[in-house]
Amino acid sequence: MATVATGTLLWQRYQDWLYYHPGLGLYLDISRMRFDDALVSQLQPKFVKAFADMVALEAGAIANPDEQRMVGHYWLRNPDLAPTPEIKTEITSTIEAIADFVRKIHSGAIHPPQGGKFTDLITIGIGGSALGPQFVAEALAPDRPPLNIHFIDNSDPAGIDRVLSRVEDRLDTTLVMVISKSGGTPEPRNGMLEVRAVYQAQNLNFAAYAVAVTGVGSHLDGVASSQGWIARFPMPDWVGGRTSELSSVGLLPAALQGIDIQGMLAGAKEMDIATRNPNIKTNPAALLALAWYASGNGKGEKDMVVLPYKDSLLLFSRYLQQLVMESLGKEDDLDGNKVYQGIAVYGNKGSTDQHAYVQQLREGIPNFFLTFIEVLNDRAGESPEIDPGVTSGDYLSGFLQGTRQALYENSRDSITVTIPSVTPQTVGALIALYERAVGLYASIVNVNAYHQPGVEAGKKAAAVIIQLQTDAVQALKETTIASPITLAELAAKIGAPDRVEAIYKILRHLQANDRGIAFTGNSAHPGSLRVAWIDN
Repeated sequence: MATVATGTLLWQRYQDWLYYHPGLGLYLDISRMRFDDALVSQLQPKFVKAFADMVALEAGAIANPDEQRMVGHYWLRNPDLAPTPEIKTEITSTIEAIADFVRKIHSGAIHPPQGGKFTDLITIGIGGSALGPQFVAEALAPDRPPLNIHFIDNSDPAGIDRVLSRVEDRLDTTLVMVISKSGGTPEPRNGMLEVRAVYQAQNLNFAAYAVAVTGVGSHLDGVASSQGWIARFPMPDWVGGRTSELSSVGLLPAALQGIDIQGMLAGAKEMDIATRNPNIKTNPAALLALAWYASGNGKGEKDMVVLPYKDSLLLFSRYLQQLVMESLGKEDDLDGNKVYQGIAVYGNKGSTDQHAYVQQLREGIPNFFLTFIEVLNDRAGESPEIDPGVTSGDYLSGFLQGTRQALYENSRDSITVTIPSVTPQTVGALIALYERAVGLYASIVNVNAYHQPGVEAGKKAAAVIIQLQTDAVQALKETTIASPITLAELAAKIGAPDRVEAIYKILRHLQANDRGIAFTGNSAHPGSLRVAWIDN
């Protein structure tokens, strides 16, 4: 009897908290998150402020104080909202330029120097300039796209080699897109220089294969202009990397793969309209923010595990990692208080993860909540029966519902987002939904979602290491194998006596790559080592 009563109560709660968007066919269910009406009432004033903050953001308020920038990714899918005619024109003209360029690439009007058509596309970027395009490519690219896409998204030499090996016999028909707002970010710069060197080694004019997506007037913009690259597309300074998928950053590579970018923009625009609603229960982004707050006590005390039950959405959790963690992971709140906010995000896909880490989710540390992504349509066309009256898609649906129920029975909460199928419209809507949810949640916990001081600190620290390497190598060139010095002596010599460990790791890396470094002594005791320069 108790089970029946519990089931009845859950069914009523499901109906009370279910959100449905008829235009997109999207459902959002937060009924299996344990919160009560008292919390909703308590948060109501915070949501009033959050909705007002969103209005100010879309009107052009300065939201990134570190760089004195507006945050305008919402304008990308509705240029009429842009705060100035100039920005509206910038958005519409860029979309028109993308469409024109893609038509010419696909038709062969823009072609490799030797003629024919481009067959492949290498995109070089980092962070949002890679994660968004990768997610969309995995979700939406046709099986036989007009251009096969490949990503260089790191400064790993072996990784770069692996990507280039995939187009080795088609290098002369491979387009290269370099994505960097400033042109100074090390990873895309390094990738571009490595790829350019490979083209030059094949006696190919890199400029005849290269496209830049960058800020107007940036260093990369200057390089592309002076060297005569095929094309340049603007990356607005009011679009952050993690919200850039519906800018030239994501639209250009998507369109080159034959993906309907107008459909993505339309889906995002429709979701934007829904998430402007200043009513928590009828605003899906507000419902997500409410659920996140309830689960983590407004302090991110529980991780977000994202489980899409569709292979094509495999990379959605990686995309959300940056969007959520870079936006919400802040040491200080807006009043300067130390708050250490954030929500950790991880995930893979269902039902794969039922045979991986769901065991821990069911019975281990209850330090998470789940987000299931359900896709109603199984495939294009009919499915064969695996068992009488049952298809493989029925099993997948059963795995999702069964896992959801088993977790809930053991006090593990979950959210379920349901879409009819994976299309440009629904992918655009998912992007817009989570962008708005992050903005609303940031407001109610009083942090800035639109700057990333921790990322900048990491970049500066890396630059210090590179300078240490330059100084250490220069000093070592004054030594010989017959007169090695200790690491401490080297550190003192370059004026960095407190950086011995860093210098040791720099030199160990150089030695492993035959870069002129010779150690003598016991490697198990680095302090005893002596080092010298070998003139190669």
